[in-house]
Amino acid sequence: QVQLVESGGGLVQAGGSLRLSCAASGNIFNIDTMAWYRQAPGKQRELASEITRGGVTNYADSVKGRFTISRDNAKKAVYLQMSSLKPDDTAVYYCKSSIKSTSFSLFYVEYWGQGTQVTVSA
Repeated sequence: QVQLVESGGGLVQAGGSLRLSCAASGNIFNIDTMAWYRQAPGKQRELASEITRGGVTNYADSVKGRFTISRDNAKKAVYLQMSSLKPDDTAVYYCKSSIKSTSFSLFYVEYWGQGTQVTVSA
């Protein structure tokens, strides 16, 4: 079994910063892309940022220049540093990782965390 556990969410004023963390545990042989998604009330879940195992990053236009994604492959963790937060950033943030559980696995399986709430007050 694989688990992803997020932490670091909370309530912050507009203009403030938060750092989200996500740690993977369980039967893990290799982790490919790790990503942060977010879902605001009444809206569809959307990609905020993603990072490949080699460190190539991608950001949604709405967070570019304000959010920074990073990962620690040894710790099986991904982080999202969020700065200059806006009320529109209020959402539940989910971690997603593409994982092979064994060296014999043919495909990567996508796993999701349970989500962490980020609330930005005006």
